[in-house]
Amino acid sequence: MSTQPVRPGLRASLSLEYPMSLGVYDSYDDAQRAVDYLSDHEFPVKDVLIVGTDLKQLERVTGRLTRGRVISGGALSGAWLGLFIGTIFALFEPGGFNIVSVLATMAFGSLFGVIWTAVVYRFTSGGQRDFTSVSLVVAAKYEVLCEHKHAHRGREMLAEMDPMRAAEQELRRVREAEQARVAQQPLRPQAWEQPQQHQQTQPPRQPPPPPVA
Repeated sequence: MSTQPVRPGLRASLSLEYPMSLGVYDSYDDAQRAVDYLSDHEFPVKDVLIVGTDLKQLERVTGRLTRGRVISGGALSGAWLGLFIGTIFALFEPGGFNIVSVLATMAFGSLFGVIWTAVVYRFTSGGQRDFTSVSLVVAAKYEVLCEHKHAHRGREMLAEMDPMRAAEQELRRVREAEQARVAQQPLRPQAWEQPQQHQQTQPPRQPPPPPVA
């Protein structure tokens, strides 16, 4: 899969200098609702960016794809194309509108569509993809970012919008900071790596002498 290069001007408009997170949402609608709330309360939303993370592709299979279905679809699309072209030429004929030429153009377009779709099906699918589908790329999470100079104010406004979500977001940030701090600490040697200390052996105790009669 190839990706189109991003123009420098577009890349600059889709980036922030020092982005900080305002919140992470499970759907785009929730992220959009948060940005809309900020906009309604005169927050500088021109410094806000919605980023979709954990991208995944969904492909919904819509039906079978057989040779007969391919040929019939090619014939139908070719006939429509022939009808369009034939009607245009028939309107400008000196002798008036000729329905026969329109039908002939439709027949030629249908034949061309059958041949074209059969060749394409033979060299592209070839029996390895005998189904039709629609695909969509979606994100699992949507994070709302803004410039660092507006982050504190934005978090306060979103906390007023949904206090429960704000508390969950703050707890998540604390956990991530703690995990990052633990990951940066050097690893301690394990118990089997520590030098073993030799224990001093004590002589066995002698039993007390028997009492004198």
